Amino acid sequence: MKTRDYQQNPHLIEKESFIIIQSIIDELEPDYTFETPVHEAIIKRAIHTTADFDYMHSLSFTHDVIKRIQEVILNGGTIFTDTNMALSGINKKKLTDYGCDYFCYVGEPKVAEVAKEKGITRSMAAIEVAATVPGLKCFVLGNAPTAVYKILEMHETGELDVAAVVGVPVGFVGAEESKAELATSDIPAIAALGRKGGSNLAAAIVNAILYNMPERD
Repeated sequence: MKTRDYQQNPHLIEKESFIIIQSIIDELEPDYTFETPVHEAIIKRAIHTTADFDYMHSLSFTHDVIKRIQEVILNGGTIFTDTNMALSGINKKKLTDYGCDYFCYVGEPKVAEVAKEKGITRSMAAIEVAATVPGLKCFVLGNAPTAVYKILEMHETGELDVAAVVGVPVGFVGAEESKAELATSDIPAIAALGRKGGSNLAAAIVNAILYNMPERD
């Protein structure tokens, strides 16, 4: 059998990956600067997850969104994802350690009933069900533009109190447009402008925030 020399330690692989990412950023844009260390962590983890350096410029941060997401995590709020894939990628142990709940309602029977009754997507129905949950709410969306639109609509009518949104749906129908509208709304949001995104990116953004939380009192 051929002997191969390659890195097998997962921690060293990640460490080396981030060193390479910074070296490529330095090569692409020597004058590029990050707004804060947390912005740096989010953007680099987005690149680490996708190997796409467009996220240096396409991630939009509005209305002190990082602080708002941290408040949800620190104050017993709830994170709702639009896919089980996004939820599976988030470090749930850390969320639990902080006392933050997490759910994906898309597969719930009640959500299916609401979707069928109203003729809407399950992702939209999941937002309606989540709106009834008390407490601080952060929505993490990597797949469903219709969920972004439903959040915007319910926020406008006062039916949904939303602390923050990570809005990074990928795709061609409504993805670019919904994220652009989210980025210009008054909702604190991290939005991946353009067509790119995905559940893996959504989870990576949340994890970057979880790994860079402020000290608790």
